[in-house]
Amino acid sequence: MSETPVLDQIIKNVRVVRPHHDAIELLDLGIKDGKFAQIAPNISPDTGKEVFDGKNLLCFPGVVDAHMHIGIYQPLNQDAVTETKAAAMGGVTTSLNYIRTGQYYLNKGGSYSDFFPEVLALSAGNFFVDYSYHVAPIASQHIDEIPLLFEEHGISSFKIFMFYGGYGLHGLSDQQNLFLMINKEERYDFAHFEFIMRGLTRLMKAHPEARDIISLSLHCEVAEILNAYTKIVENDSSLSGLRAYSAARPPHSEGLAICIASYLAHETNCANINLLHLSSRKAMEAALTMQTAFPHINFRREVTIGHLLLDVDTTNTIWAKVNPPIRPRADVEYLWQAVLNNQVDWIVSDHACCSAEQKRSTKDPNNIWLAKSGFGGTEYLLSGVFSEGSKRGMSYNHMAKLLSWNPSRRFGLLEKGDIAIGYDADLVLVDPNGTFVVSAAESESQQGYTPFEGVELTGRVKSTFLRGNLIYNNGQVLGSPTGRYLKRS
Repeated sequence: MSETPVLDQIIKNVRVVRPHHDAIELLDLGIKDGKFAQIAPNISPDTGKEVFDGKNLLCFPGVVDAHMHIGIYQPLNQDAVTETKAAAMGGVTTSLNYIRTGQYYLNKGGSYSDFFPEVLALSAGNFFVDYSYHVAPIASQHIDEIPLLFEEHGISSFKIFMFYGGYGLHGLSDQQNLFLMINKEERYDFAHFEFIMRGLTRLMKAHPEARDIISLSLHCEVAEILNAYTKIVENDSSLSGLRAYSAARPPHSEGLAICIASYLAHETNCANINLLHLSSRKAMEAALTMQTAFPHINFRREVTIGHLLLDVDTTNTIWAKVNPPIRPRADVEYLWQAVLNNQVDWIVSDHACCSAEQKRSTKDPNNIWLAKSGFGGTEYLLSGVFSEGSKRGMSYNHMAKLLSWNPSRRFGLLEKGDIAIGYDADLVLVDPNGTFVVSAAESESQQGYTPFEGVELTGRVKSTFLRGNLIYNNGQVLGSPTGRYLKRS
């Protein structure tokens, strides 16, 4: 007589990768109500309503892509559908997206009490993966709205774009107030950044129980350095393409911004600081120096898959324009060494789908200065880290820490990030021997190109489960969007 099924789903025969376990064990996973309910060898198939054979594939926790931009270049409700399909095909089960008022995104300024409910309404029912948002206080009034964002909407992470005060998203600009949609007497400058930090320190004091998950992320480049060097490089005919763009936004601009931001964090006692998309040796060295200088500040260091896979000599020049820029190979190798030395806390995609028509100037399609910044890549995040990390001796559990556990802890996603009893049953099955050549034509993203085109990767994602539901399998995204908004307070 067979047992009465008590589990909704059993995933059999998977080699489980956990962030804090060196051993890779062959186990079965029992799922109930979207959570891991049983983890053991040889769970009886009779105890599950459905059984899925994992065929001895590696089983990673679902990837938490902690740095994405949904809705920056096309309407948010449309972008969410296509770009989270791409996320699902890459093993990403949680998407954390940066958003702000101003041009791009919803193309409006004003109060977050009006703006953010509209973001949530456009998001609802359009994400194939679970999602939340990091919010940038652009206008001075937004600092006063930080408690509202936290208490009503569960927003615990905020952002500063340090170069926006005097530089455009794509290049030189003297119209930043129009771009940011703030009053002409307002300034988006170091003083504003200081007051944001003081606002977050007040929030931590008001909510000591949430102190560990309230944090501030910074895009670290100094506008004055970018302005000066762009003018110099534009007049230097010996430099072109990505090499020119890297020289126009030099690494010491990143390093300088990191030092300024870190001192402000010290001055304001803003305890949790995330240094985003460190792209160069100078940036990483500055970040590590600041950690030593201010040990009471809880710094986290982020690197993107673009800065780990691409360098200035890639042939996909225009497609790879991003801020901060793709760097020379020596910087790429330094970043990898920092990853292996446990000096990087998480790896992300910085996914920002920018269609080919928008990316390149129609008048001068090969002009790096006229190209838009940013590109997608969430679908290659796990395979990219797996492929290049494996070559360099990176362990599977270290990959799971950087892609799942560390970002989930920092950003208050306490039911994500591990394959353990009681956690959301988010997981991804990977064929460690499966190799493929990146082709934009095979992606679910609407971008239509990728700067990773032609790169051979090892570690192919075969299946992705979100809270126990199979959302991607053998090349197909399945079903309709079931991603949930994650409140983090």
